[in-house]
Amino acid sequence: MAAVLCRRCLPRARRYRRAGQGCGRHYRAAICTELKKPLTIEEVAPRPVGPHEVRVDVNFCGVNFADILVCRGQYQEKPHLPFTPGLEFSGTVLETGTDVSTVKEGDRVIGIRNFNCMAEECITDQKNLWQIPEKVSLQEAAVLPVSYGTALFALEHRAHTQPGEVVLVTAAAGATGLAVIDMATNILQAKVIAAAGSDEKCKLVLQRGAQSSVNYNQGSLKDAVRKLVGEGGVNVAIDMVGGDVFLEALRSLAWEGRLVVVGFAGGNIASVPANLLLLKNVSAMGLRYGQYKETNFPVFSKSLSSLLQYCQQGRIQPYVGMVFKLEEVNDAFLHVIQGKSMGKVLLALK
Repeated sequence: MAAVLCRRCLPRARRYRRAGQGCGRHYRAAICTELKKPLTIEEVAPRPVGPHEVRVDVNFCGVNFADILVCRGQYQEKPHLPFTPGLEFSGTVLETGTDVSTVKEGDRVIGIRNFNCMAEECITDQKNLWQIPEKVSLQEAAVLPVSYGTALFALEHRAHTQPGEVVLVTAAAGATGLAVIDMATNILQAKVIAAAGSDEKCKLVLQRGAQSSVNYNQGSLKDAVRKLVGEGGVNVAIDMVGGDVFLEALRSLAWEGRLVVVGFAGGNIASVPANLLLLKNVSAMGLRYGQYKETNFPVFSKSLSSLLQYCQQGRIQPYVGMVFKLEEVNDAFLHVIQGKSMGKVLLALK
């Protein structure tokens, strides 16, 4: 996907003060005032918390491809301008509403919501927060909601991955790809073939637990997978690239294999050849992870609680590739757009 933002138009975000009714000191937030333009850093006046709401002092915020798409007007959700991007955060509770019972001032929490997280403070409903266990750092916790939540749902809820099965994951050196490797290997006891776009990325995925790696910029992904597993193919494929890579992954499936579409980082959306589904009785399915928060909240909430527990137990190890300051948010976006990111990209608000 061609980058809409370019380096020469990405100075450090400028600072403004946004007028508004407040109840305390102003805080900084990344603001999208115009689609396909660099974000600005503005000082925002805080509003009072509602009865069921919590004010959180944000330490880290994840940078996801969805944030870039929404700031281009290319995401399925289109918030009204101006808005603050950001889907996930970690931080400390500053204030609670009168009817809040799940957290208290001083608790360390992760949160996930429909944007508005790239700010020094975030107000959200108490149901959008999960307490961070003692042994998990705020930085580690910030990686969990989107990347690990997506990995868990793709592997368990959609593909029903079983111990000993072979999982192929594309864009494997990205935040979600590494989460898939971590979850498949250390929680589900599956074997992982990790496909990535450079030798450097292939080296990283092997270090993070994949049994094999494939550089899909050096030849056919299907042929490379066949050399590793034979004609039988892989049981599960998790694809985040789309286009030709998706089709190669589909053709790499074993009998009754399952492919989960998570995203289209390559910029092209392939059509599914229905005859391929029939020939091997395979399944191709999608995953819109965030929608589970609205349609099946108990399952969604349990998944995040499980991830925090796995992290507390040392069974998973979130990998942070790069940390940017809030005023470097445009550089962080560019880093993701250009495919440079290996692991999770975070904004540090402190």
